[in-house]
Amino acid sequence: MRILLFTGKGGVGKSTVAAGTAALAAARGKRTLVLSTDAAHSLADAFGAPVGSEPTEVAPQLFVQQVDAQRRFEQSWAAIQRYLLSVLDVAGVDPVAAEELTVIPGAEEVLALLELRVQALQGGWDVIVVDCAPTAETLRLLALPEALGWYMQRVFPFERRVVKALKPVLAKASGVPMPEDSVFDAVERLHADLDEVRQLLAGPQASVRLVMTPEKVVLAEARRSWTTLSLFGYRVDGVIANRVFPAEAADEWRQGWVAAQAAVLEETAESFAELRQWRSLYRGSEPVGTEALREVAADLYGDDDPFAAPEGADPFRVTRDAHGALLELALPNVAKADVDLARHGDELVVTVASYRRLLSLPPGLARHRVVGARVESGTLQVRFEEVAR
Repeated sequence: MRILLFTGKGGVGKSTVAAGTAALAAARGKRTLVLSTDAAHSLADAFGAPVGSEPTEVAPQLFVQQVDAQRRFEQSWAAIQRYLLSVLDVAGVDPVAAEELTVIPGAEEVLALLELRVQALQGGWDVIVVDCAPTAETLRLLALPEALGWYMQRVFPFERRVVKALKPVLAKASGVPMPEDSVFDAVERLHADLDEVRQLLAGPQASVRLVMTPEKVVLAEARRSWTTLSLFGYRVDGVIANRVFPAEAADEWRQGWVAAQAAVLEETAESFAELRQWRSLYRGSEPVGTEALREVAADLYGDDDPFAAPEGADPFRVTRDAHGALLELALPNVAKADVDLARHGDELVVTVASYRRLLSLPPGLARHRVVGARVESGTLQVRFEEVAR
């Protein structure tokens, strides 16, 4: 099974490219599912067909799903929400306001990821295409499983033991109801499901494609996205320049755009030299419907196989030698001065700009000390040596 995620700055046409890629996969005989993590669902509009909360076949081998956030919310968050509502009720919060407060920000995107997990585990798909939310939301979403994992490993067990041991005293002293085991169990299930999502999306058959338009601001965001996605261990296998003005028969007005885009496209080629790059020409009309979308993707990819397994090394890898071990983390477009590095026990804290990743070191490195670090050719390299006993 091949999993392809498409993201990019809002308005660059990522939904069209994602839908077109899915339509092309189905036309090539691959059983394909396309779904969206974007709360502003637009896949039904792109295909020009009604889409349900379960995979809906809109063409032979092509299924589209618009995740039913409410149903998924009830399945994954109901027990936690009931407890939070009881706490807010004691605090005197209006019931309607309390219900709004207990809905986590970005819940729909999270629940869409859980639906992706369900579909992947059920099997039966050759290709799953994910139309992601705009870049910033996608980055926060993909960082969530690992961040929650740190809390579940370091804090959650202690909290559960304290509440279980002191529940009568805490409830009486604070007047606030303490969570039952069902609440803790629900949190653990949510974490386990999100952890499976992370393993799935960081696996060898999954990759992210960045969609952009040839504009300097959009290019800058795409570069940052590649860096941040790599920081969190997600493989980026290509960049798509969308809505490129054709140079042929251009009038004076369009010729100005052609020249401006050419300069950005040249910079794009240099910025993403390690990745596969595709271009999609600006079309005279909006592609709507399966056949029109398939044509967009066919022109975009040409003779390339867009469904081949991603190439290149894992963004995060550890190799051992006679001197110790070398940890490598891909950080494209980053210089040493852009990276802050710290060691806390068996964790390596890597900070790039406003994003921070807590890397849990493999057990074998726990008794090793860091003896050096550098950034070379877009890769953070951290050298470990075993501490003498």
